[in-house]
Amino acid sequence: MSLCILFTFSFVFYQMPRSDKLMANQSEVFEFILIGFPGLPQRFYHFASLTMFLVYTIALTANGTVILLITFREHLHHPMYLIIMNLSLSDLIFDTITLPKAIAMYWIADGKISLGACMFQLFGVHFLGSFDSFIIMLMAIDRYVAICKPLRYSSIITNKMTVFLCCLLWLIAGMFGLATVLLTARLSFCNSKINHCFCNNAVVILLSCVDSHSTHSVAFILAMIVLLIPLSFIIFSYAIIIRTISTSRGSENWQKAFYTCSTHLFVIGMYYVPRLFVYACNQLRLILNADLNIFLLCLYTFVPHLASPIIYCLRTKEIKKTLKNIFNRNQQIKASL
Repeated sequence: MSLCILFTFSFVFYQMPRSDKLMANQSEVFEFILIGFPGLPQRFYHFASLTMFLVYTIALTANGTVILLITFREHLHHPMYLIIMNLSLSDLIFDTITLPKAIAMYWIADGKISLGACMFQLFGVHFLGSFDSFIIMLMAIDRYVAICKPLRYSSIITNKMTVFLCCLLWLIAGMFGLATVLLTARLSFCNSKINHCFCNNAVVILLSCVDSHSTHSVAFILAMIVLLIPLSFIIFSYAIIIRTISTSRGSENWQKAFYTCSTHLFVIGMYYVPRLFVYACNQLRLILNADLNIFLLCLYTFVPHLASPIIYCLRTKEIKKTLKNIFNRNQQIKASL
């Protein structure tokens, strides 16, 4: 019900007429220029583009490997791996939407992006960012059932239910992304310079010619729903998990379970803590250095995309064994040729 109300608000704001008084003698902008880090000296541009290229290559390789392994290896068709595959797919698409343009911005000084392409990128950023938040919540619930109710896990968390929930989360996240675009697309823009590496709602709204306070408020509500509701479930799940682990130290697997939870919490912290810090600063009108603000945005955006496939998947025993078998098989084929 609350979701329907929010999308009604978004539609109403989109349908509201633009203020002609504020638009007088103003020329609309239909093309933006991505600035990236405004304080970065030009001599470091190639270093920045190379860093982004390496991040994209590693993320593409790691997430692509996870997706291919889980898709084509039937023994990995378990709920946890299906959830991880969806997370990897989301991260891979996100990086593909944002990083190539950011690389081109520094590598060949091509920072121009059309209004339509910017809106598409904005939709992808908020759609996939919302999905990541929801899927991490689902992963925490999965771990809660696996550790706290191990005997009932196979009956509670099934492949069929996992696929259904993942599809539902894709749909809900897409609706949040669409609502964000509708809120932003109704604005007229007079400034073309985006102090960021990609288009997102927080920076694009600042370029508006008209009063964007109402748009900013609704966008903030949407962001808090996407962040705080999943985070509440995650904190609750891991609090019970940690309590269960601490009371079962006699078990042989308690150290392994504790280590697994701590690494998971590292990725969750990297995703939520910097994001909430930036939102809190913006809401409290605390002015952050532009470069620091962009660095934090890139930190909570791209670092989890690198860490997630390694921590959640590539370090697990089953995945290691599968990769080792594939490698040994390839070595045998090469030796026989």
